[in-house]
Parts: sequence; structure tokens; C-alpha cells
Amino acid sequence: MRWISNDAIGRLRRVADAPDFSGTRYRVIGELARGGMGVVYEAEDTALGRHVALKVLASELTGGSERLADHGDRMRREAQIVARLEHPGIVPVHDVGVLPDGRLYYAMKLVRGTRLDAWAHERPRTEVLLAFVRVCEAVAFANANGVVHGDLKPDNVMVGEFGEVLVMDWGVARRADEDAGVIAGTRGFMAPEQERGEAVDARADVFALGAMLAALTDNRPRPLAAIATKATARERSDRYASARELAADVLRFVEQEPLVAYRENVVERTSRWLGKHRALVALILAYLVMRALVLFIKGF
Repeated sequence: MRWISNDAIGRLRRVADAPDFSGTRYRVIGELARGGMGVVYEAEDTALGRHVALKVLASELTGGSERLADHGDRMRREAQIVARLEHPGIVPVHDVGVLPDGRLYYAMKLVRGTRLDAWAHERPRTEVLLAFVRVCEAVAFANANGVVHGDLKPDNVMVGEFGEVLVMDWGVARRADEDAGVIAGTRGFMAPEQERGEAVDARADVFALGAMLAALTDNRPRPLAAIATKATARERSDRYASARELAADVLRFVEQEPLVAYRENVVERTSRWLGKHRALVALILAYLVMRALVLFIKGF
């Protein structure tokens, strides 16, 4: 008897699970990623001649009509939430439908790029912080529209080929203050109230953003560490009230302005001022040196 390898079994399972898109406008090209709830494929939209990403309900979640309907409703809800969030930092949804086997799918923009954590690894800190601010802006937009992402982490942010920053994977997103039902998210990035299964608001996303900031920035100076600490405070009332406020403090750090999260001492304030006005200080010093030289020469 010849045993089948695990790799071969995996390939057979993927073939068996492959969605049937016959009768639709989409031609599947290949699998891109798998998550807890769905599988993402690259496909060609034959009607418009463009490549898209198709998220399909995972086949292992389709056992029984009630289970299929329940997971299908969750995925449809995800598609509807994202479709309402029209923002440059949120991947747009183009279409939604049902396969012949009853599985739901939706089509969205195909993002080619790199995960934020991998992209940030070799980048200057300022560039990373500016990308992080753009994540905050997308999240602030969602929060302002009553939506909490609920699973923010570097894995769920992509940086595209032209520098675009996109917040992905809205599978556990919910309306603000909506009962959780089940605890969903990623440990280390979930706010305490989210881990307790309580209703959450925008400050749960602020907590996750603070954890993301800490994960993206090693050897943080004290002011930047203070921003992350305020964002991830255990009590939600001690955090920034919004992702926009968090982004504003990060920009203050980048622009060498005083922070909300950190009180400077005199030495730090002076050092920051000198760093921000380096060109002016250099000009004044050059002037003083020239004046000293002139006086010295006149003395002879």
C-alpha cells in the first residue's frame, strides 16, 4: 500500500473545496489566502476585464442548512458594512452573490502589496508613523460611521505597490455599542472590555491601534511610548477618545510639537525646540561665529 503525503492530501482538499463560479462573471485564477471564515481567491471579472479578490465562505462552515445560513448571514453583513465605508484606506466591495452550492461570496478590490509589519521592518520610523496615521484615519472614518473594526493588527493592514495603506479583514466588525454575542479578535490587540465580551465603542479600536503602534516601533523614545501607553490604557476613559485624536498626537511627535500624552521636562522641551529649529539655530550660530571673526580681525 502506498500512503498519500500530507501535501498531496492538502492539494486534493483544496481542489475539492474549489468554488464553482460557473454562471457568474468571474473566472478564478488561484487562491490568495485562508482565514477563519473564508477563503480569498484572485479572479478575473470577465465583464469589466479586471482582476478582483473574491472572498468565499469556507466549505468547512457549510455543514447543515442552518449553519450555512448563519455563516452566510455573517459574511453578507461583513460585505454590507465594508460597502458602506467608502474611504481610500478601506478596500471597496464591488459585488456580492451566492454560488450554486449555497455559499456566499463577495468581490472586492484586489490589493497587491505587503503586510504592514513586513513593510515597516526596513523603513525609517517617520515613514512608518505616517503610514500608521493613515491607518488611524481609515479607522476614524469607520468609527465616525458607527462601525468598530474589532480586529486591528499589523497583519490586517496592507501597503500597496504605490504606497497606499489599506485596512483589511472586517470579518468581526460590528456596530458601535452592539452586543458582542461571541468574543472575537486577536489577543494582545483586544481591549479589556472586548475580551470580556462587552459592547464596545471606538475606544476598543483605539486600544488595538495603540498595540499596533507598539508592535511597529522598537526602541521607542519616551514621548512615543507615552502615546502607545495612553492608547492602550485598561480603562477606556483613560484612552484617546478617538482614532483621530491618537493620529493627531502621533503627528505632533513627528512634527516635534508638544504631546497630549506626555509632559516634557525643561531639558526635553529645549532639546525638542532645538531639533525642530535646527536650521535657524545653525544660521544664528554661523552669524555669531562670523561676528566673532570680524571683531577678532578688527582687534589687530
